[in-house]
Formats: sequence, structure tokens, C-alpha cells
Amino acid sequence: MRDDVSRTRQREMATEHLLFKLIEYVESRDPGLLDFLEASLPHLGDPAQDDSKDDEGVRGIARRMIAGARAQGMG
Repeated sequence: MRDDVSRTRQREMATEHLLFKLIEYVESRDPGLLDFLEASLPHLGDPAQDDSKDDEGVRGIARRMIAGARAQGMG
């Protein structure tokens, strides 16, 4: 179990890093990506079908990621 948790965390960290680098690359060449992503958030939701479903929690994570990208000077 511990190995699965570690691998999931590592995959999440790698994915987040690559996503931020992709956003940085695109935003530097064609500004507006962060605004576009921010405008899409009302359509983002949690796909869970049980009591763990938390659409606003998912949107909150996305908002923090966009805010972090802006703070790093991407937008």
C-alpha cells in the first residue's frame, strides 16, 4: 500500500511540474492562457459519485494553481 501511495504522490508531483512548465511556455509566447483557464473553472467538477464529491474543492485547487502560476510571473 505504501508503495502505491508513494507512486501516486510522485506521479502527481511530476504531472504538476510538467503542467506548470507547459503553462509557462505557452503563456510566454501567447499571453492569455491563465485568463482562459480561470474562465473555464465554473465547468470544472469532481467526477466522484459518492459522498466524497466536492466540486468546489476541485475548483479551489485549480484556483490556487492559477494563482501560483501568476505569482511566478507567468501571467
